[in-house]
Amino acid sequence: MHGRDLPWRHDRANTFERICVEVLLQRTRAETVAKVYPAFFGRFRSWADIAGAPVEELEEQFKPIGLWQRRARSMKALSTFAAERGGQFPATVEGLAHVPAVGQYVANAILVFQHHENRPLLDVNMARVIERYVRPRRLADIRFDPWLQEAAHWLVRGEKPVDINWAVLDFASAICTARNPRCSECPVARRCPSRQS
Repeated sequence: MHGRDLPWRHDRANTFERICVEVLLQRTRAETVAKVYPAFFGRFRSWADIAGAPVEELEEQFKPIGLWQRRARSMKALSTFAAERGGQFPATVEGLAHVPAVGQYVANAILVFQHHENRPLLDVNMARVIERYVRPRRLADIRFDPWLQEAAHWLVRGEKPVDINWAVLDFASAICTARNPRCSECPVARRCPSRQS
């Protein structure tokens, strides 16, 4: 693998850890989450461990990555749901809509990591890569733009959706950055409409 060396990408990381991480990654850089990863998963080894912890302890764990009160409430609600069901989440978008603290992004993460579906981890970074290379979306909210959603699903249609997702996110982080993209190092720059303009 040539992407970022993040702890949840190692073979020893389990589904529980990978889904938890996706909750923590919202509005937070991967490198920031990586710093708290060892301590957090050293303390919490299952959904039941998190569900049984006081919310104040979770807040302390999340202070280094920001939005700690919100993250603590979300993680506790999600963990309580999972612990009561042996760690199993619904396998459909409709079923996941009833799970606390699960929006579109976390739902896709659950479907990718637990149910092995071809779902995009579509955030502003993946959206930026797609929009620069193909065309801008029409709606402000990436969750509701039908064209962008379809394009993201098309992007991860291969046999290894997890690897594809991670590769696109790494590309967005290292090359197709929000400010000062490194177009001279981009392997598809010659065909990129954004660079041409």
